[in-house]
Amino acid sequence: MIIKPTSALRTELGEITRICKEKSEPVYLTKNGEGELVVMSIAAFERREAMLNLRAKLLEAEQQRLSGAPTYSTDDVREYIRGLHNEQV
Repeated sequence: MIIKPTSALRTELGEITRICKEKSEPVYLTKNGEGELVVMSIAAFERREAMLNLRAKLLEAEQQRLSGAPTYSTDDVREYIRGLHNEQV
């Protein structure tokens, strides 16, 4: 975990940017010893957002399954896709 004071934004912005991009991890910025901001590269942010979106979709699917929604095995899906393919041929 990389922690720097918020004043480092003025004096070390290039270094903070380099750290975020090279290490693909956030830099925590503090003010008076307390957490204030988190800075991360766009690539790391987008990966994090994609992971959170996937988790939300998986949680929703699990809630649907637990509430009795129909489920399909991989064999069921494979057969369905083959049927679609055969309709197009």
